[in-house]
Amino acid sequence: MSYRNGTYVAFDGQGEVCPANSDYKYFNTLKMWQNSNRIDFNFVNSHEKTYGVRDSSSETTLKSRLRERMRNSKNILVIVSDDTNYDRGLLNWEIETAVKDYNLPIIVAYTGETSFSYLTDRLIQKLPKKLREYVIFNTAKIVHIPFIKDKIKGTISYYSVIGNKPLNSRTVY
Repeated sequence: MSYRNGTYVAFDGQGEVCPANSDYKYFNTLKMWQNSNRIDFNFVNSHEKTYGVRDSSSETTLKSRLRERMRNSKNILVIVSDDTNYDRGLLNWEIETAVKDYNLPIIVAYTGETSFSYLTDRLIQKLPKKLREYVIFNTAKIVHIPFIKDKIKGTISYYSVIGNKPLNSRTVY
């Protein structure tokens, strides 16, 4: 049995080779906050707990490595931007696998948002297909937050597969 203390971060790469042209830049923001001596932000990055994969790796190899990372995770942070695609790449597979196979609570962080007190239709429309289904049918434990350092820090430390979980699919933190 693995020690499940990591946060698995998922986002849409938008089919881009250059990370600066995709939601990868928000993942880099998390790592920058963590590495800064002036910012109080720390998280266990599940992607650093296993061997890396190359762009040339087969989909089978990639999915195997991603499963290993989820197995060591306590939650999944899904970054959603205005550019997040409804149904492209591995993002929907990652979300579904995290919920069905590993029972991970989902933290959805919306870039460009500063605050909200309930989940609006506008926010739901930004979600990728699998997340939108989970919200509409209330079939996963999901918490929604703006992509703000203190909100992310609070939710990744509070919600866990073995501890506190969001009440339903529309919880707002």
